[in-house]
Amino acid sequence: MDWEALALSVRLSLWTTGVLLVVGLPVAYWLVFARWRWKFLVEAVVALPLVLPPTVLGFYLLLAFSPRGLLGAGYVDLTGRTLAFSFEGLVIASVLYSLPFAVQPFAAAFASIDRTFLEASWSLGASRGATFVRVILPLARRGILTGMVLAFAHTLGEFGVVLMVGGNLPGVTRTVSIAIYDQVQALNYDAALRTSLLLLAVSFLVLAVTYGLQRRVTAAWPLR
Repeated sequence: MDWEALALSVRLSLWTTGVLLVVGLPVAYWLVFARWRWKFLVEAVVALPLVLPPTVLGFYLLLAFSPRGLLGAGYVDLTGRTLAFSFEGLVIASVLYSLPFAVQPFAAAFASIDRTFLEASWSLGASRGATFVRVILPLARRGILTGMVLAFAHTLGEFGVVLMVGGNLPGVTRTVSIAIYDQVQALNYDAALRTSLLLLAVSFLVLAVTYGLQRRVTAAWPLR
C-alpha cells in the first residue's frame, strides 16, 4: 500500500479545495450578479475543463510552468525553483482543472436565493460585502458545501493533469492515481486492487460524512 501517495493526494485535495473556496466564491458571485454583456465568455472559460481533455490542459500548463514560460519564469525568479514537476505546480493545475466543480455549485446556490432578502438587507443600509457575508453565504451554505465536496473528490482522483504537470516523483508529485497506474503497468494487480479499494473507501467516506453533515445543518437551520 502506497501510503505516501495517498497522503500526498489528500494534501493536494485539501489545498485545492481551500484555494477554490477563496477564489471560487467571488467568481461565482460575479457570474450571478454581474450584468456585463459578455459574461457568457467568462462562464465558458470557467466550464472549459469539463470538456477539455486533461492531457490538453496539462500540456498547456506544462508549457506555462516551464522555465521559459510566463508563470514558470516568474516563479524561478522568485524562488529559484521550477514550477513544473513541483507540488506548487500541482496545486495550480488542480485549481484550474477543478474550478467548474466548485464554481458552478456556488453559482447555482447564489442564483437560487430570493432577491427580496438581498434588497431588504440593502434597504437597511448593509453594504454589498456585509450582505454577502451575513445573508448570501448562510443561505447558500448547502451549495457551497456541495462545491467543496466535489472539488475535493475530483482532485483526489485526478490523473491526466497531474501526470502531465507533475510527472511521477515519489513524495513530491506521485499521487495515488499515478501509484495505481504504476502498479498496473508493473502487473502488480494485487497492490493496484488494494490501493484502488482504499481510494474508493476514502472517496465514499468523504462524500457520506459530508452529505450527512449537510443534512444535519439543514435540519438545524432550515431554509425558509
